[in-house]
Amino acid sequence: MIKTITKIGNSQGLMLDAALMDLARLKVGDQVAVSVHEGGSVVLTPVRPVIQADQAAATARRLIRKNSELFRRLS
Repeated sequence: MIKTITKIGNSQGLMLDAALMDLARLKVGDQVAVSVHEGGSVVLTPVRPVIQADQAAATARRLIRKNSELFRRLS
């Protein structure tokens, strides 16, 4: 895929279309880490939040409680 660098205000930027955003699982407001490699390659890496164990456990308990009847029928 070829993109053209365009002027955006006083800066330059790339416009990422919806299909590319979907493929990269990005949305407006997401953060990306930018790294420049030898030879000039620019790599954008999504910064994904890390879910803490206690937060994951609380979410799992909430989902189990909310869907307890469904889980009973499936077992």
